[in-house]
Amino acid sequence: MLRLIHFALAPAQRGLWRLLLVGLYLAITWLALVPAPPEALSTGWDKSNHLLAFGSLAFTSVRALWPQPRRWPLLVAVLLAYGCGIEVAQSFLPPRSADVEDVFADGLGIALGLLLAWPLTKVADVPK
Repeated sequence: MLRLIHFALAPAQRGLWRLLLVGLYLAITWLALVPAPPEALSTGWDKSNHLLAFGSLAFTSVRALWPQPRRWPLLVAVLLAYGCGIEVAQSFLPPRSADVEDVFADGLGIALGLLLAWPLTKVADVPK
């Protein structure tokens, strides 16, 4: 199990993390913009869906693109802009609606994802 973790977190695996990140963006965008997302893909509480989605995006973004914590403020801005963009798009899609509380849940998810990524961020991971 430990070898699998080391393999997955190795800097050489960034391509796999990038592929996962693209898949996450596509899946989250689709789930956010379809008129009625499948019930099976919901946690049952809208805000926890946002926490999980944006926590996953933040963690995966760190592994795929932004391993340096000093660049994380840019990552936070990009992810929050993405979340705001989803809310604006939902305001034009009945029966969806925009909700500022969803953006707050996105922000909490981003913070959680970065908090989980923090211990895995090592100087050795930073490209030279």
